[in-house]
Amino acid sequence: MTRVKNLDDLRKMRDQLQSKTNLRDKSEKPEDMVQIKVAMATCCIASGSRDTMNFFVDELEKRNIEAIVTQTGCMGYCYAEPTVEVTVPEKEPIIFGNVDTPKADEIIEKYIKGGEMVDGIIPVNYQKID
Repeated sequence: MTRVKNLDDLRKMRDQLQSKTNLRDKSEKPEDMVQIKVAMATCCIASGSRDTMNFFVDELEKRNIEAIVTQTGCMGYCYAEPTVEVTVPEKEPIIFGNVDTPKADEIIEKYIKGGEMVDGIIPVNYQKID
């Protein structure tokens, strides 16, 4: 644990903790925000999903994009790990496969910020029952 030596250290610690707990505040209205779910089962982690998730968390914060990044279990697309589900407000969720950090950067820039489709989408192979 970091040792607090002065008031500035305490303020820095407070700011860091507030940003980490910001997810709870954001989660009250998740439908109004970009939601990113990164598959983090054993097969996913072995394929690099931890790096992908960390990249999303860091880059979205750096680029001031309000988003909720969470982890989920296996999505069933082990052949395409790491897999990521991205939901932009008022759009259907899209699952991307083989999302390494360059692909995650492309998803942020082109799909989330620009609204352009990006290669690597895993087609939906089921139907919802209403």
